[in-house]
Formats: sequence, C-alpha cells, structure tokens
Amino acid sequence: MKKTLSIVAGLLLTMSVFAQAPEKMSYQAVIRNTSNNLVTTTVGMKISILQATATGTAVYVETQNPTPNTNGLVSIEIGGGSVVSGTMAGINWENGPYFIKTETDIDNNTSYDVTSTSQLLSTPYALFAKSAGTSTPSGFTHYLGEAFNGGIIFYLYKGSDGLEHGLIVALTESTAQWQSSATLVNANRTEDGAFNTALMTNSPAATYIAGLGAGWYLPSIDELGLLYYNRYSVQKALRAGGSTLLSNTAHYWSSTEYYASAAYSFNFNSGFANGISKSNAGTVRGVRAF
Repeated sequence: MKKTLSIVAGLLLTMSVFAQAPEKMSYQAVIRNTSNNLVTTTVGMKISILQATATGTAVYVETQNPTPNTNGLVSIEIGGGSVVSGTMAGINWENGPYFIKTETDIDNNTSYDVTSTSQLLSTPYALFAKSAGTSTPSGFTHYLGEAFNGGIIFYLYKGSDGLEHGLIVALTESTAQWQSSATLVNANRTEDGAFNTALMTNSPAATYIAGLGAGWYLPSIDELGLLYYNRYSVQKALRAGGSTLLSNTAHYWSSTEYYASAAYSFNFNSGFANGISKSNAGTVRGVRAF
C-alpha cells in the first residue's frame, strides 16, 4: 500500500562548521499515512545523490532510521547516515546538476514505498567552496556576512545562468501575527518566500515586511533554514554594525503555510520547523534576493 510523504522544509544546504566534520545537508519532511494521519514511529529512509539527471548515476547513497516527532516531522543530516556507497567529500559540486532522491519506508521493514526526486537548482555555496579548495570560489565577488543592499548577505550560490546570486537578511525585526483571520491562501512554496508573501492577506506580518520597501519579503521555510545555518557570519556582521541580532530563542515566521489556520515557523533555539497557529505572535524578519 502506498503512503504519502509531505515535504516541509525541503533541503537546507550547508557544510558543517566543526573542524574535520564531514559535509552535511539538513533535510526535513512530514510523514503522513494513507489516512492523512501523522506518522510518529520510526521510519526507514534511503537517500541518494544523483549526478546529471533524475535517473543518473548515484554518487552517494546512505540509509537512516529517524523517528518523527509528535508533529510527524523527521529531521536528518544527509551525510550522517550509514553509508551504502560513495562519500560526500568526494562529490565535485562543480560537475552538476545534482539531484536528491529519497526513498521512505514508513513501516521500517526495508521495503521503500515512497520515492521523491528533486533537483538541486543552485550550487550550495559552502560545499562549492570546499570542492574548489577556497573559502571564496572563483567568480564570487561577494561573501557571507557582507553588508550589502540594506542588509547582510547570508547565502550565496551560482545559478543556472552561471551568475552569482544570493540572499540578504534585514537589519531589524519585529513581532506580528501571520494572519489575523484564518484563511488558506496557498502560500505553500517551501523555497520561494517572495511568491508566498505576495499571496498573504489579512497579514500583520506581511504588512510589516511591506513597510521595509520594495524587494523585501517574508522568507520561506527553506530560506529561514539557510539563515539559521549561516548565522555565524550574519551575527558577526550585525553586531559589528550595531544592528538587531538574530534571536537564539525566537520562533521566526516563515511565509510557508501549513494549512488554513497554521503556518511554519523556524525555531532558532532547536533548529526545527514547526507548524503553529497563524494567530500567534511570532518574530518577523525580512529577506531579499539579488
């Protein structure tokens, strides 16, 4: 019997900051069964990194057996499981494209009954830097923690156009409800906060973001994950500039909906995403892209 797998925060790409630690990528997903009930028992997962196409050669394969929390959320670090083949350190991120294939066994009996494959559309900055052998890969003129365009750069990547792009976090933040009256607006993209923010109605959070000026938006859950994992450089820059530091305890609102009455927030204490009531007051901080 087929089960369903609901992706929450997709792939949050980062390299471990600990000395001599292996490269890792954080992955989160919500597991539901055919009755749409949350799964909270241990599941089996097989993760493959494929090169060139969605059915291409697997350059790295591992297995894990995570246990979802009470909200059905599994949180794993790709690169931290039982290796089947390949090594994360051996991947040359310049020789893409690469795809992530996940196979999930909800009954944890080694029979994988859910398969999902998605392309990495951009080069993870930290992993690209590692494979290039330098902290600033060739062609990158900006750097993490740089004061730029009204904020601080917290993510850099080479896009499919071959050009340098990035994400910037605002220098200040506020507290607001996601929505004052519960309405589903289909702001369901995990990676595109600008798309989601444009759909938000009756939203004090979106109103605050609009007040920051053109180009700013409420980050998606993926974008908040990138900010969390790269906050070392951001905090140093914010502190040096006398700006508002990122909280290490706050629940930051994302623009990604969970369902009609709830949206995802990112807990900067635990590093996990959670679906909470839109009427709750959460921390709001804008981001913009370049």
